[in-house]
Amino acid sequence: MNRTAAAGTVATGATAKPQVTEADADATDLPQAVRILDPVWIPLSDGTRLAARIWLPEDPVAPAVLEAMPYRRGDITLVDDEVRFGYVAAHGYACVRVDLRGSGDSEGILDDEYSPQEQADLVEVIAWIAEQPWCTGAVGMTGISWSGFNSLQVAAHRPPALKAIITVCSSDDRYDNDVHYIGGAVLAFYMAVWGHVMLAFNARPPDPDVVGERWRAMWLNRLRRNRLMTETWLAHQTRDHYWAQGSVIEDYAAIKCPVLAVGGWSDAYTDTLLRLGTSLSSPVRVIVGPWGHTWPERGVPGPAIGFLQECVSWWDRWLKDVPNGADEEPLLRYYRQEYATPHADLDERPGRWLAAASIPAVEHGAHVMDLGNGTIGAGRCGEVLSIRTAQSLGALAGSWLPYGNPTDLPPDQSPEDAGSLGFDSAPFTADLDILGQPVLEVVVSSDRPQANLVVRLCEIAPDGSSALLTRGVLNLTHRGGHAWPELLESGRTYRVRVPLKAIGVRVAAGHRLRVAVSTTYWPWVWPSPEEATVSLHLGAGCRLSLPAPPDTVPFTPFAPPVTAAPPEVESLRERRPQLGEIAHDPVTGEHVYALRRDLTGIQRFPSGLVYDDTEDGRFTITDGDPLSARVKLRRVTSMYRGAWRTTVETESEMWSTATDFHLRSRQVAREGDHVVFEREHTAALPRRLT
Repeated sequence: MNRTAAAGTVATGATAKPQVTEADADATDLPQAVRILDPVWIPLSDGTRLAARIWLPEDPVAPAVLEAMPYRRGDITLVDDEVRFGYVAAHGYACVRVDLRGSGDSEGILDDEYSPQEQADLVEVIAWIAEQPWCTGAVGMTGISWSGFNSLQVAAHRPPALKAIITVCSSDDRYDNDVHYIGGAVLAFYMAVWGHVMLAFNARPPDPDVVGERWRAMWLNRLRRNRLMTETWLAHQTRDHYWAQGSVIEDYAAIKCPVLAVGGWSDAYTDTLLRLGTSLSSPVRVIVGPWGHTWPERGVPGPAIGFLQECVSWWDRWLKDVPNGADEEPLLRYYRQEYATPHADLDERPGRWLAAASIPAVEHGAHVMDLGNGTIGAGRCGEVLSIRTAQSLGALAGSWLPYGNPTDLPPDQSPEDAGSLGFDSAPFTADLDILGQPVLEVVVSSDRPQANLVVRLCEIAPDGSSALLTRGVLNLTHRGGHAWPELLESGRTYRVRVPLKAIGVRVAAGHRLRVAVSTTYWPWVWPSPEEATVSLHLGAGCRLSLPAPPDTVPFTPFAPPVTAAPPEVESLRERRPQLGEIAHDPVTGEHVYALRRDLTGIQRFPSGLVYDDTEDGRFTITDGDPLSARVKLRRVTSMYRGAWRTTVETESEMWSTATDFHLRSRQVAREGDHVVFEREHTAALPRRLT
């Protein structure tokens, strides 16, 4: 399959006539020519300057759209930026793409995600944009992932010029719906991975052709200040003030501007979309497709949609005050997924688009099914069933953050179902529609003071194949909430509630549902300090609640995807898709999940810069020994142009004892063949009921 955009040409620093690109169609002119300015320096009140790229339409004065993130506008996001902002600018918007403080060519230091400094900077940037002679004074903010997060965060600050936002694949809850923790348990995959990614990203130099001779001093300052962010995140293992900062779930009422919230069922952040749709008092609309963590116009699994047309319509309504009906669309437009044979690589997901005027409440669903002895929905029983799963269970989880790579999605779950405690329904006599967040309520006890409970909900086809629908995790010490965890008392029973990630699916008639319960889920969930046996006390109150959709109506599918033409980028080596490989050493007993990531291949950008970035990781564990869990990651990033060449090698490692988490990181930076910086850092942080 080919998921790479076709190459095109967009002139830089001069008037360019972008072209629409559409699969299997001839290119069509966009309505306006676009002029690109880069670099543009945006001054902040403390003297720091941020580097920006600006697309200006032919309209002499236009509303503006801002995206700000740390992923380098000059190279790795260049194609994405051009195809999206080239399209939006050609429809009469000044588009501004900013490198955050300490990233790309911007001055300063980036010391954490979503910091108060970052938000304050962006409030200043919005005020600067609104004052420019080419701006009407109305500004929108947009982005995916990091820039989707900060769009929400900045909206909560209510800068006067910010009139609307579009947030894609983002979160309202930095503690329980981000890369760090899941249900109060450490998210080994992705916390360790993302901490290492940021260690490597923050070690890259600015571009000498942009910042001049001071590039080396800026680079060395970044290297000296660079730290493994995982250390900060592990210092905050409960929901405290650190996570409240930047989590708009703490005060939805702070957001007053209109919000278009967009994402996919395969993405990790889907729950946020439904919460925003039910919690914001400002105008809000929600779109959920089948995609993973990617832009909807190239969403995988498909079908992709004409997302940029939706963006222009949203901006026209709220930045230009065009009465186009964008504010009259249904609250929720979603893709109701249908059964697909489970496979790690899925181009298209069967289903259909539906619209609803409301989003179902999370607390209790219309379909409530009691848990019995190996059954769902067959009546209650008084049995006590116990489970202690292998430490290696979870290798078939797929990626926590699917991008559309060949090993991203969860394959057939049957092998892991067999190693879990299972509850099956009878075959359904009619289709069953689910929309929202399923919840498992159960009474449990544990023989150890700390234990995890992992719940998977699967659809079982007549041939026995098991397709994962959704899952949830609860660190049982967090049963009363994530702020104040408490140890379990051996033998004592507790009534707990395990929310599963929201879904929008139709379970086919003739298929069954399966609830699979485990105490482990490696490499997603960091294991408890001791192996624990958890018992489920079946009876009153042990039930699965499935939210039913409100009244829905089909609607005409979105227009087909279109973009502006991408810049001409030369591929010197094709990108190798991310792969996850599973192995077991019968001699040592070690189970290995190997991660290979290649972000870009080797690319030469129009500026002449060549960029190469690869990462390898190993997640290892031995059955019977939760303290054997270990993550090792290594990344090499090379950037060069002519005689200028830099290479950064980063390594990180994470492991634990019964009492502490341990981290090790190493950075080696070279200019040519000369090592200009090298450091190794270790840290130990106490485990706090994780």
